Amino acid sequence: MASRWFAIGAGLAAAGVALGAFGAHALKGRLSSEALAIWETAARYHLIHALALLATGWAAERWPGGWTTAAGWAFVTGIVIFGGSLYGLALTGARALGAITPFGGLCLIAGWICLAIGAARGR
Repeated sequence: MASRWFAIGAGLAAAGVALGAFGAHALKGRLSSEALAIWETAARYHLIHALALLATGWAAERWPGGWTTAAGWAFVTGIVIFGGSLYGLALTGARALGAITPFGGLCLIAGWICLAIGAARGR
């Protein structure tokens, strides 16, 4: 599972860099400054948590178990929900997407908590 989390993290990191560059270059001048700020937040959290998946891959090798697996799935789910809702909000202006974003944030927080528990129990 360790190599799988690392591969997923690396793929999502590449996507995060690409989406960040797309926002900075292709969307500049097409979206409002508010929408661009929303896009930037999505890309930043996307990339940070893709790196968290790399850490999860390392942790799964060192402390295998349910907690590190749960951390990985929480990070993936959080990136999709948090980032996806913000990317969509920036592009469409559909404020209803903003109501979904906190659930993604909770998934990201849960990922960090699961990773911490996995490390603490894996000693």
